[in-house]
Amino acid sequence: MLSKAQIKYIQSLQHKKYRQKSGQFIAEGDKIVPELLSEGVPVQEVYATATWISTHEQLLSNVRVTAVDEAILKQISALTTPNQAMALLNIPEPAPAVLKGVVTIALETIQDPGNLGTIIRIADWFGIKQVICSPDCVDVYNPKTIQATMGSIARVRIVESEIIPLLQEVPSYAATLHGTNIVEFKKIEEGLILIGNESRGLSDQVIAASTYRVTIPRLGGAESLNAGIAAGIICGRLLI
Repeated sequence: MLSKAQIKYIQSLQHKKYRQKSGQFIAEGDKIVPELLSEGVPVQEVYATATWISTHEQLLSNVRVTAVDEAILKQISALTTPNQAMALLNIPEPAPAVLKGVVTIALETIQDPGNLGTIIRIADWFGIKQVICSPDCVDVYNPKTIQATMGSIARVRIVESEIIPLLQEVPSYAATLHGTNIVEFKKIEEGLILIGNESRGLSDQVIAASTYRVTIPRLGGAESLNAGIAAGIICGRLLI
């Protein structure tokens, strides 16, 4: 069982300042926790129901596990409907971006944790191993972001960096409303796919410094596309 102090500590990790202070975050979900374990991500501890633990014994042989009942899981969960398992992990040490010879998604001022998590999942789908977030993006270790990755956080490296200094290194493809039709581009093997803020898009400075401006043709009356949907369409065109 968990002590009151442990419960309070886990609850505190729902807030960015405590994640930064402790260097830890939580990931919860019946799909996410097994993926983290099977991918070899260093999990510090797992909190789960006895039934869940017995079902996943093979994955838990080298991990500290604490059995908790559903009432405790509900207390420590960041979700409206708690899952059967939660993992405690250390936030990875900052690492520089690797740009040469790979395709990377770079995000500027993404604010919605669900959008960020979805884009990480899209990156994983298309075999992109790295997502760069500008410092003013929502925290990738927000529980809602981790949940939205559906386990892809285990396979996609996250780098925090200013975007403009990177644009000198490799070709860049800025998603805008007024650029070259995306269908005119051939498959790419290297470069940055630039996706901007949900309401404002990419900043003028990033657009001006980018190599190409790309646009998804609009056939109907919608004013704009969700950032995650736009990222998926652009990746599908440029990578396949």
